[in-house]
Amino acid sequence: MTKPTHSRPEPVLRWWRELVLVLIFYGLYSMVRSTFGAGSESRTIAFRHARGVIRVEDTLGLWFEPSLQQWYLDLPNHGFIRGWNIFYGTAHFAVTIGILLFAFVKAPRVYQFARTALAGTTLLALVGFAAYTLMPPRLLDDASEYGACAGLEPGCHGYGIVDTLDVWGGIWKFGDGGAAIVSNQYAAMPSLHFGWSMWCAVTALLVLRALNRSTDVAKRHWWVFLYPAATLFCILVTGNHYWLDAFFGAVALGGGWLIALGI
Repeated sequence: MTKPTHSRPEPVLRWWRELVLVLIFYGLYSMVRSTFGAGSESRTIAFRHARGVIRVEDTLGLWFEPSLQQWYLDLPNHGFIRGWNIFYGTAHFAVTIGILLFAFVKAPRVYQFARTALAGTTLLALVGFAAYTLMPPRLLDDASEYGACAGLEPGCHGYGIVDTLDVWGGIWKFGDGGAAIVSNQYAAMPSLHFGWSMWCAVTALLVLRALNRSTDVAKRHWWVFLYPAATLFCILVTGNHYWLDAFFGAVALGGGWLIALGI
């Protein structure tokens, strides 16, 4: 006679404790992100790093960001680029918070694991921001305070990438008062937009697998990866990131999962 199997009980989570932890962590994240390389005085080194990234991509034959953006903006109505600007400014936080809540309510054990992975990913990204201040593509030809041409950096012209948020707008602009205070325009490497979006997709699959107790969830719910795919397209076509930023965003995510696993 076989003994009945019992699944491990789900941990009891206190929503207020999790909220406090998230707020404290985000406060520390914002403080650190805004401390290292956030000012216009970092323009020269950020531009030098950007040229290094471009050289690597060009050597690989994959410096395609200017042509991708030009193709898209040549579409009727500029491809409704303002919609991508809004997506860039909202989905990054809204979807991540939504997935956190989804996991918290439906699969507490998955939530604990995924929350730690998200924190680990973000911490690794902060190391990248501090160690490798990077000017995003949209500022290469730009003459604003943070743009390469504002400091008359040698070679600041001719990249052909438009700052779509500045030209067509969204729900905010980097130059606006509030956004200018809380944002670090040189925090581009790695891309947390892409790293977090991949975290959302993987966490959604983990929750669905916990609910359905099935191992083929990825086959049936492949569509969750449409979100990181859309995010990747968005950060490239709006000129906010190089594809190498996204690559290292995925690397940071991998490191975050390893941290959660205790490896």
